[in-house]
Amino acid sequence: MTDTRESARQTHTGNVVLGAATVAMGLIAGVFYIFACAVMPALARSDDRTYVEVMRDINAVIQNPVFFLSFMGALVLTGVSAWQLRGTACGRWVWAALAAYALVFFVTVAFNIPLNNALAAKGDPAALRKHFEGPWVAWNVVRAVGSTVALGFLTRALLSRHSFRAPAGCTSPRTAS
Repeated sequence: MTDTRESARQTHTGNVVLGAATVAMGLIAGVFYIFACAVMPALARSDDRTYVEVMRDINAVIQNPVFFLSFMGALVLTGVSAWQLRGTACGRWVWAALAAYALVFFVTVAFNIPLNNALAAKGDPAALRKHFEGPWVAWNVVRAVGSTVALGFLTRALLSRHSFRAPAGCTSPRTAS
């Protein structure tokens, strides 16, 4: 009986961590996606001075506890979930998500952050933008794709971990009896 309770507690904890990792990953994938689809294309229409000023402001504002909680939380929670679910059928999906997000994390640290730091330097806005815009946008697309792939893997893990049944009234007319 004690082993059954312990197993149920571990299963519940594993579900909570996997769910939290999936939510955090969704938030981060959304951030990178919206930058790729809206923020950077909108800024591309701006003059050099405005572009540099706005990106500097974004880079300063995004460094806040809420963003860091989700950015780091996606990595930590996915890592914890991968460890908790090692050796299970859905564990491989979580490990794949961890690998995909580790790449995203590396790209952020190795490319996007140094570009942000270079943009913070004083200098001619046109020259700063020329050095920044193309590489930053390209690496952000890598982050958007990588974090979306990681989100897909985590979602697959959730789906394989649970057997979901459609609520009454939600079945397809062809499958309803």
